[in-house]
Amino acid sequence: MIKIAKPDQHPEIFYSIQGEGKNLGQPSIFVRTSLCNLHCRWCDTDYTWNWKGTRFTHDKDQEPGYKKFDKKEVIAEMSVAEVAELVRQFPCKNVVLTGGEPMIQQEQLVELMEMLGPDYWFEIETNGTLRPTVEFDALIHQYNVSPKLANSNNPPQLRERPKVYRYFAANPKAVFKFVLTQRSELEEVLSLVNKYEIPPERVYLMPEGTAAAELAAKQTWLVEVCKAEGFHFTSRLHVWIYGDKRGV
Repeated sequence: MIKIAKPDQHPEIFYSIQGEGKNLGQPSIFVRTSLCNLHCRWCDTDYTWNWKGTRFTHDKDQEPGYKKFDKKEVIAEMSVAEVAELVRQFPCKNVVLTGGEPMIQQEQLVELMEMLGPDYWFEIETNGTLRPTVEFDALIHQYNVSPKLANSNNPPQLRERPKVYRYFAANPKAVFKFVLTQRSELEEVLSLVNKYEIPPERVYLMPEGTAAAELAAKQTWLVEVCKAEGFHFTSRLHVWIYGDKRGV
């Protein structure tokens, strides 16, 4: 069984365009899994992990009322066959496995990819804290690794896993996407890029925001940073088109 996010009483498996990173604008089928091993302050899909009654190791740093979702209401337990059937209903072969942190459920996702078959392209959104199994890596075409910075409010020992970062830095399937909320965070990004020897051409910088005005306020200076460092700039195309909506 696969745990799929269900924020609106329906499994979050939908057809849209890839709004971020290397494949920006590409029609894609999104499969949003539930569960995450990190808890980002600005997370816009916290219905995948923000459970009522759960105590996080960094609770003291969070604002009141932070925990808000009932697991029973926002998780759909589905068979691999059921998920594959929903994916096949769309006229598209590019599948984005997202979350939460989808690599928590690698075994189930391997089964899903095998069931859908070689005609499909699979990319995965991951926070870069979990290393893929050999079986998983053999089926994935692209890793969209999004290391979390201090702005996420996750403790360093949780968000930065050196062995895993080095694995992805050496894996040609992986690209790295860093989410910035302000200019001062660039130093942290450059430190990680240098520390793990991540090729600049595989680095994407993206402004944080769930509204077009927020993105517009940050993207001008962020583009200049990308030009100076040889990085790629990526916005959040789905936010520009649809606003802060789910399932689009």
